[in-house]
Amino acid sequence: MSAAEGGAASIGKSVEIRGEVKGSEDLTVDGQVEGTITLTDSKLIIGPTARVHADVSARDIVILGTVNGNVTAGSRIELRKGANVIGDIRSIRLSIEEGSLICGKVDLTAPNAAPARTAAPATAVSGSTAEPAASAGLFSSASGR
Repeated sequence: MSAAEGGAASIGKSVEIRGEVKGSEDLTVDGQVEGTITLTDSKLIIGPTARVHADVSARDIVILGTVNGNVTAGSRIELRKGANVIGDIRSIRLSIEEGSLICGKVDLTAPNAAPARTAAPATAVSGSTAEPAASAGLFSSASGR
């Protein structure tokens, strides 16, 4: 049965994986993963109970849980309420809901493009969205506004 017929593959709440996770279908993680997750042409959902200590790479990434590692998406990254990311984020598009937290650099360019060199220091931004002009810095949307 393909992912389109039966939905995304899933790593359940009680499952712990240490090592490399690779695939070509959509994946939902609700358990623990340590190592790397690579889904180049697929969507990755990190559920609210997930604890991921890994560098993560996928076409589209939705985060509701905790990620400790770099996050790279070919298309977009969504940080939903409760997301906690400690690591650098790189994507073309980024959506941040209020109540999510990022501690790391944000690069809003194509993942395969060379990183832009800027003389400006890293900045901190608080709010429910990140502006493309602030492509590097620390972001937190945990403010209660």
